[in-house]
Amino acid sequence: MSAVLHRNLVTQLPTVVRGEGAYLYDQSGKRYLDACGGAAVSALGHSNAAVIQAIKDQLDEVAYAHTGFFTNEPAEELAEFLVARAPEGFGAGRVMFLGSGSEAMEAALKLARQFHVERGNPERGHIIGREMAYHGNTLGALAVGGHRQRRAPYQPLLIDVTRTPACYAYRLKRDDETEEEFGVRTANHLEDEILRLGPETVAAFVVEPVSGATLGTVPPAPGYFKRIREICDKYGVLLIADEVMCGMGRTGTLFALEQEGIAPDIITMAKGLGAGYQPIAAVMGGGKVIQAILQGSGSLWNGHTYMSHAVACAGALAVLKTIEANDLLENVRQKGELLSKLLKQRFGQHRHVGDIRGRGLFWSLELVADRTSKEPFPASACLAATIKATAQENGLLCYPASGCVDGELGDHVLLAPTYDVTEEQLMTIIDILDRTLKHCLSNAALAA
Repeated sequence: MSAVLHRNLVTQLPTVVRGEGAYLYDQSGKRYLDACGGAAVSALGHSNAAVIQAIKDQLDEVAYAHTGFFTNEPAEELAEFLVARAPEGFGAGRVMFLGSGSEAMEAALKLARQFHVERGNPERGHIIGREMAYHGNTLGALAVGGHRQRRAPYQPLLIDVTRTPACYAYRLKRDDETEEEFGVRTANHLEDEILRLGPETVAAFVVEPVSGATLGTVPPAPGYFKRIREICDKYGVLLIADEVMCGMGRTGTLFALEQEGIAPDIITMAKGLGAGYQPIAAVMGGGKVIQAILQGSGSLWNGHTYMSHAVACAGALAVLKTIEANDLLENVRQKGELLSKLLKQRFGQHRHVGDIRGRGLFWSLELVADRTSKEPFPASACLAATIKATAQENGLLCYPASGCVDGELGDHVLLAPTYDVTEEQLMTIIDILDRTLKHCLSNAALAA
């Protein structure tokens, strides 16, 4: 019996022993095509020589020194790399490096709070999030998220956060409105909530540019984020873009929100930043945020023991340089279009596929018991878990999840292959997923 406190205490997992490109191998020698990168993490696959060498080289120099005493070269260079490529307004920005996306969200919330206090507005303490969002598992991040099922056990420990509706066109757009009208209408809920709370009390609005695992890669409606930016500017509210899952190239550009023609005030990033080679996340504050601190206390109030870890930063810098040197963002865009085409060709008329959505190499199928009514499968069918297990048995790693409708009902399957994925690998993903769904959905339909 394992002494590890696993996610499931009664299920025995295979032991992974090797990674090679887009594939993982267990102790029996079985090969798995990684079509989700764990949780959209493994952007460069599992054996990138340049990244591995950069980590080894840094270990030969120095692994760790506390940031209360020293900075280090990899952290400085990585920060300069990100700021130089960041959206407008970040030219005078700065970056802090942490260990996980959840840590990054906690730090972003604290940074937003510090910004307002430094400017003499301590009454600004309210955070607004979105329904069906996910921002991490620490208490602050969980409080901001909108997945009721995940929040429920910890509800007494969570700070009070209010939410606006998700920009979820498949289920929330009215038949009598265009995509643009839906986007603006959904964004306007933010203004309503700010006015309800009192504009002088609101610190920040937290949002995923492209929804992650909770909703399943939902891209925003046209005009949504431009209206959000207008509202935040009007009322002095900071816009925090949670790009932990959708950023660092996953949706086709280094920063996901740049595709919407606006810039946030604070950005969180992780997953693709280190591509799984080392645990790393980051929070980038825009020039406005950093200037407020410089003109105030001049100190960051929130520190962590492993901030700017030299080995993690060296690995992440090598990841980003590899992406840039090999023009992998172009491959993300091209193969993303191909993946979209293949999914729609194979599943577009499937009686149990209600929606196919995504951007770049970040795509999902939402599964329904009935296409016309959009009725989800019952939770008792355990469809997402069954698909995950069956796909893995078939040699495919994908990321199914449940609860996209209301936190309990609604199943989707998320795909997030490597940035250098090939056409042949995409075809294999589609074929194995098709075989998996045929088996699982036939049983689920009977259960429904």
